[in-house]
Amino acid sequence: MPFAALDMGVPPPSWILAPFVLLLSGIALGPLLAPKIWHKRYHIFTVGLAAVVVAYYLIGRRQADPLIHALQEFISFMALIGSLYIVTGGIRLGVSGEATPIRNVTFLALGSMLANFLGTTGAAMLLIRPWIRMNKYRATGFHIVFFIFIVANVGGCLTPVGDPPLFLGYLHGVPFFWTLIHLWPDWLIVTGLLLTAFYIFDFLNFRRAPQPVRQKETAQETFRIDGLRNSWFVAIILGAVLLRGAGVPWGIPEIIMVGAAWLSHRLTDPVIREKNDFSFEPLKEVAWLFFGIFLTLVPVIHSLTAHSKSFLHPTDLQLYLLTGSLSAVLDNAPTYLTFLTLALTLHEPQLHLLNPADVTLFANQCPKTLAAISLGAVFFGAVTYIGNGPNLLVKSIADSAKIKMPTFFGYIFKYSMPILIPILFLAGWILSR
Repeated sequence: MPFAALDMGVPPPSWILAPFVLLLSGIALGPLLAPKIWHKRYHIFTVGLAAVVVAYYLIGRRQADPLIHALQEFISFMALIGSLYIVTGGIRLGVSGEATPIRNVTFLALGSMLANFLGTTGAAMLLIRPWIRMNKYRATGFHIVFFIFIVANVGGCLTPVGDPPLFLGYLHGVPFFWTLIHLWPDWLIVTGLLLTAFYIFDFLNFRRAPQPVRQKETAQETFRIDGLRNSWFVAIILGAVLLRGAGVPWGIPEIIMVGAAWLSHRLTDPVIREKNDFSFEPLKEVAWLFFGIFLTLVPVIHSLTAHSKSFLHPTDLQLYLLTGSLSAVLDNAPTYLTFLTLALTLHEPQLHLLNPADVTLFANQCPKTLAAISLGAVFFGAVTYIGNGPNLLVKSIADSAKIKMPTFFGYIFKYSMPILIPILFLAGWILSR
């Protein structure tokens, strides 16, 4: 009996949302309550929860389409994340001089701009290792958290290449330079406030470091770039991403990315990767966890889409907060598409997401509404470790470097709630004005 097409108007039962909630709880509490068991068995826990969702759709509903789509998205996600992780692991940036607060702020500011050309994933993977090395004598969790805030999330909102939700908007008809024209004021405000907050933290941290230790550590590092040939492989990977916008069938860009990563790994001097403390363990952890997230997310997005028409003409500020709050715990790319679809449906006359001309018309006629959805998806991806793909990978690299990182809830309650969220609320208020 063939699988029927999924009727997104019929929501799934509420109990099938439990695997996603349990997976988030495991990611948050597992390393805290049972770290040894979690690190040895997290992949079994993840696959078990994903299997419940697979069984529901395959056996209960006999509908394979949402699972196939989720697996395709997961493969595309891992092809991009994995290839950039491998290729940038073969590039070693040496940053000379003392990591003063001003130099650190400059580094993060340049990283936020670079994220718009390499994507948040590419910029984060390229810069996280030199960031850790230049601050190694005083690196703490806040150095990594602010790196996630600025380089891995907020920085990439000026171009479609910068963050996956914006790239999906570009694929569906949002003009390429629309993000730069309409989002730069919010990018400037949020990035500037985050850099100011970081400077205060870093200035206090810097004053506590003894001068002899600072001089000893900074003298060991000189400015140089090893493995520069890998920049060509980075360009190939980004070119493969842009091929998606040119209508190239799914699978071809992913093969190009994997091929570039394989060649990079074969051709790069192993000494460079050793100096970068490169290993596949962080990538393995991200792959298993996001495999579970993508599959257990299927009924969540299904339910959200089915109930989307129950929203009664939300304001731009409400769209910003709704998109943002869900992007903090769900994958921000499908969340962006869900609320873009809602906004197009509520438009008078009604527009359609599958028609690029309609999306282009909406972008030009309702720039504030589209800006609210775009900024909510990009900015709030920094609120948790799982809000955006690079977050968890950056954390894993920092863990491998023996940096004491905040727990899942520590990240939220110590940094996101008192620092990031007030800044994002201020940006939303300015947007609504």
